[in-house]
Amino acid sequence: MTTETEALTIDELAARAGVTVRTVRFYGTKGLLPPPVLGPRRVGRYGRGHLARLELIEELQSRGMTLAAIERYLAQLPPDLSVRDLAVQRAVVASWAPGTVETVSRTELERRAGRALGEEELKRLAAMDVVKRAGDPGAGPDEELFRVDAGLLRLGVELLDVPLSHESVLAARAVLTEHSRAAARELARLLRDAVADKDAHDRRSLSARMHPLVVQALLDGMWENHQDDLGIAVPETRADYERFDDPVYVPSGWTGTMPNGDRIDSSSTFVSIRSFYKDDPAWSKIESYLKGGAAPVFTYHRFWAQADIATAMGAYAELLE
Repeated sequence: MTTETEALTIDELAARAGVTVRTVRFYGTKGLLPPPVLGPRRVGRYGRGHLARLELIEELQSRGMTLAAIERYLAQLPPDLSVRDLAVQRAVVASWAPGTVETVSRTELERRAGRALGEEELKRLAAMDVVKRAGDPGAGPDEELFRVDAGLLRLGVELLDVPLSHESVLAARAVLTEHSRAAARELARLLRDAVADKDAHDRRSLSARMHPLVVQALLDGMWENHQDDLGIAVPETRADYERFDDPVYVPSGWTGTMPNGDRIDSSSTFVSIRSFYKDDPAWSKIESYLKGGAAPVFTYHRFWAQADIATAMGAYAELLE
């Protein structure tokens, strides 16, 4: 795992960013990359801030920006941006760029990630569409192949330290996919009709101007249509509450008592040993559903979702307004 105080040689920095040593030196001479800290024997050492800034520069260049434009862009950034702030800057830029997918060995993947990757971590990266296994999982580290989105790898590795399970990542991805497809289809139709008679130059110009407008439209749409006193959320139909009546396995003849006083025996169900759910003001909806009624509809204000929306609005205000 990398740390804030990690010291990298210029060769290690170049390898992490997927560029050449010559490129690192070139950016340094142009003033785009801060000078390294000189260590013993006057060997330059680079930290995570250098790596994050180098990756941002590469992302901007992949978007077609000239070195002069990149220099102006970087000059507008606060001088004390943290590694995570630089990652947010790069994520906003990368969200509009076509993905750069490469096939690499596991050894190379871990070298670029800057850490060893276990099977659970690979599953989480796959759930985020950062990597995809492309070879025999039983092969050696140099023969086992992965297709990796180079533009998302660093951000994906950062997210590995966020305490979310593989299942939670998949669930979040499913929700986001479900609610974004309809918007994406409508936007695609609108843009296709609008630019059908334009030449290539005009289409590129329109695309560049549409990026912030699309972001603003999505954020404004959420705020205006799904805001309430607690935050931003949409109603959800929850058919999974049918499992409240599922039996809980208790061996015949075994009995006990839950901390809340509910009796435990071989006839117990999920809800029979959690009777406190029946004190909830919305219990009547669940009870009706369990008796054959319609699936209940609830509006959940999950902390991670509210935090994501707040971060998106803050990033938009900082980067695009």
